[in-house]
Amino acid sequence: MNLPFDLSFAAAAYMAVVVVVSAFVRGYSGFGFSAMVITASGLVTSPLHFVAVVVLCEMVMTAQAWRGIGGDVDWHRVKFLLAGAALGMPLGLWALTSVPLPVARGVISGYVLVMCAILLAGWRFRAEVTGAGNLAAGVISGLANAPGMGGLPVAAFFAAQPMPVAVFRASLVAYFPLLDLYGAPLYFLSGLVSWDTLWASLLTLPMVIFGNWLGGRHFFKTDPQEFRRFAILLLGALALAGLIKAVI
Repeated sequence: MNLPFDLSFAAAAYMAVVVVVSAFVRGYSGFGFSAMVITASGLVTSPLHFVAVVVLCEMVMTAQAWRGIGGDVDWHRVKFLLAGAALGMPLGLWALTSVPLPVARGVISGYVLVMCAILLAGWRFRAEVTGAGNLAAGVISGLANAPGMGGLPVAAFFAAQPMPVAVFRASLVAYFPLLDLYGAPLYFLSGLVSWDTLWASLLTLPMVIFGNWLGGRHFFKTDPQEFRRFAILLLGALALAGLIKAVI
């Protein structure tokens, strides 16, 4: 059987584990799936192969997670974030697809490391940010969503504010699919969608659904702050490995 993106069976098995773990993290904390999958895939293939795959998977996970969280979504924030992302994403895609693969891998890994450091630093705003602040965060998210990782800057932005955990998670869950719907035709026009994308998506969806379901159940039993810290450290380790690979 020919595997998507010419992956070896060992690489495919590795990616299967990555997908399940990443979906669990997403179901638990509301973010991290795309960043973990893209970063981890860079160790065995071009990370750009999985950009459109994670977009399709994010939409499925949102449908799973939506039940019971609609009332917690801060739609005012989401609206401004989307407006900013609409400006930033085309520029990010143009830049990402214009550089050689090793450079793209290094940029992605370096970006993830910086975001992990920001998340772990625990810096805080004195009050919740409204209006133009959310618009600026959306622009950064749009730029970062070129490789499918627009959630990390928004997660860092939300974590720096006095925001209830339920609102944090629900607003991220609502933001991702709307961002992905906007980005889908841009990915296609940029050449990041192929038959292998559809084949890989079909293979990963059962794993995504299972991991997300499991993470969603676990979310209600464990301290989300502690798990979020673990997820960030794991993501940082993957990014560091990817950066080393890009350099050598």
